[in-house]
Amino acid sequence: MTTSDLEQLIREMDPQLRDGEWAFCVVPEKHAILGRAIAVFREDEGVTVIIPHKEAKTLGFEVRYVAAWITFNVYSDLDAVGFLAVISRALAGAGISCNVFSAVHHDHLFVAVEDGKRAVEVLRRL
Repeated sequence: MTTSDLEQLIREMDPQLRDGEWAFCVVPEKHAILGRAIAVFREDEGVTVIIPHKEAKTLGFEVRYVAAWITFNVYSDLDAVGFLAVISRALAGAGISCNVFSAVHHDHLFVAVEDGKRAVEVLRRL
């Protein structure tokens, strides 16, 4: 069951640091990697994919950002107000930048690899 209740979202977010390093790369529109990417976003300037860092290096892609992936295991409504603002404010206060991806079932954060464990600690203190 999804919720938009801010207090419940914070209480139940259960941030989990996933295994691996994830690379943000720009690839051609028709590249085969699109089918294996965990995220794809099409912008006017090009197609951004998030793929395993090792795979990006093997394929010779220019890696723009290497991230740790954190998933919130609470089912948040896509129209929930303030949840990601609270999250990003807490991380900003700790000097951690984040890139957010909201999917239908969960919200996901990508932070610099070296900040992954510390980001989860900051979020769990909320």
